[in-house]
Amino acid sequence: MKKNTPESPAKFSAVCECDLNHGDLIERVRNKMPKDEDFYDLADLYKMFSDSTRVRILWALSCEEMCVCDITLLLGMTKSAISHQLRALRLANLVKYSKHGKEVYYSLADDHVKDIFEKGFEHIRE
Repeated sequence: MKKNTPESPAKFSAVCECDLNHGDLIERVRNKMPKDEDFYDLADLYKMFSDSTRVRILWALSCEEMCVCDITLLLGMTKSAISHQLRALRLANLVKYSKHGKEVYYSLADDHVKDIFEKGFEHIRE
């Protein structure tokens, strides 16, 4: 995402200098606006993507279902650290797990998670 820097200032002012009130437009948007709790829930969802370890785990799980031991080796982290992040991702409904004997395998919760993840990468690579 490109940011304004002293070397590349914005080419226009982002402040509206008119005194008009577009009441019909405001009402149309207000009628479509989700409930406040939906905005809080969405913000909480995106918070899960604010930690690079969680993002790396999600990327790995977007490729393959994996157990904690495999993720630990892949990312070079402790089992405890990975388990902590997986718990947060699980509580946010971004990953799920299944038991196979004594082994526990994690995967993305559903295709929506993969879509969100892929769209994010697509956006930063533009």
